[in-house]
Amino acid sequence: MITRKRLAAWLGTALLTVATCGALPASASADAPDPQAAPKVELVLDVSGSMSTKDIDGQSRMSAAKQAFDEVLDSTPADTQLGIRTLGANYPGDDRQVGCRDTAQLYPVGPLDRDQAKAAVATLNPTGWTPIGPALLAAAKDLKGGTGSHRIVLITDGEDTCGPTNPCEIARQIAAQGVGMTIDTLGLIPDATTRDQLSCIAEATGGTYTTVQHRQQLTNRVQQLVQRDTDTTVNPVPVQGGPDCADAPTVRPGLYSDRETFSENRWYKVDVDPGQELRAAVSVSDDRAVDPDYGVLLRAVTTHGREIVRDAEAGSGRTDMISAGLRYPKPKAGSGSGDDPAPAETVCVEVGNSFAAPPSVKTTPGLPVELSIGLVASPHRASDVASFGLGDGWWLLGLLTLTGFVAGVLWGWLSRWRVAIWRTN
Repeated sequence: MITRKRLAAWLGTALLTVATCGALPASASADAPDPQAAPKVELVLDVSGSMSTKDIDGQSRMSAAKQAFDEVLDSTPADTQLGIRTLGANYPGDDRQVGCRDTAQLYPVGPLDRDQAKAAVATLNPTGWTPIGPALLAAAKDLKGGTGSHRIVLITDGEDTCGPTNPCEIARQIAAQGVGMTIDTLGLIPDATTRDQLSCIAEATGGTYTTVQHRQQLTNRVQQLVQRDTDTTVNPVPVQGGPDCADAPTVRPGLYSDRETFSENRWYKVDVDPGQELRAAVSVSDDRAVDPDYGVLLRAVTTHGREIVRDAEAGSGRTDMISAGLRYPKPKAGSGSGDDPAPAETVCVEVGNSFAAPPSVKTTPGLPVELSIGLVASPHRASDVASFGLGDGWWLLGLLTLTGFVAGVLWGWLSRWRVAIWRTN
């Protein structure tokens, strides 16, 4: 039965919809982001007291976040419109009203000065409350303006502690503004309640949620999200990985999309020149109901099957995405090898997953896979790898050893001479 209250609510919604539609321009694409305009990204970091917990690779959540931010800032193009906002960074007291207003812009959205941004992040220490809702509203204001895409990347280890408005509802309000705003959320060692809240925030704006249990996983995921919106030329290219290294397709630097069935492994080839560093990251989304306890594997091997490097990340419960990443620097060719350039090395990249699902869940199409491949100038040299990380430090070690030996001989000779003088007198 339709009550007068329900009828009034329905009519109010209908009138609002008609009024809104009448106020919009005739073009339906007026609110769509301009792919040629500079995108804007703001990283929103939780600096509440719980970030001091030491459960990420033996270090505190705050330390892991700082290191991840340093790597992300180093890999972000200088002309990126990027900002950083904090929540819970400044008020350590018990006054709820004050603590729930504790959000501030640490670095303004604009062209990136890496040194200034990294210096600002270095000053952060776990402090106060977790006002996620107010921080999202403030971040949306920080990103206003321009016709490009707008992305908020929220990194937190807990649910909102302020209320009364659920931050999921705030995310819906932001999405309703029609400014192309996307919110991606990352939960650091989250509990079930936090996962649910962060998943809801992301889904409200068409974003993604990722559970993070390791520092490198955090770095890889934030880098992917920043790259997705700051490089307007990057669009995932469909590719089908091979069943083994021999039959794998060769991929160039870029972003690729694929699908894997449950517990499947797929292979891709990358040609890495001497002096280059291969950087690969992968995310596998569980877009349907899956069993708890799952993982993703990313590893690089030679064409002969020798493993070079790997990363494996595990998850449990309901997460929308799990990520892994790796780095492999190929040493430069040694001098004196003639005029012929050293050949590129073909590296086989394997992507695997250990997802499983109840019998009632369809296994086709496979799970969405997003693979990022990058080749950058390697910071390492041939001797750095060949000498177990000491590199050209071997000659310094030898020089120090020789210097110590000579100094010891001279000191011994001087001591004997002084003793001889003393006995003579």
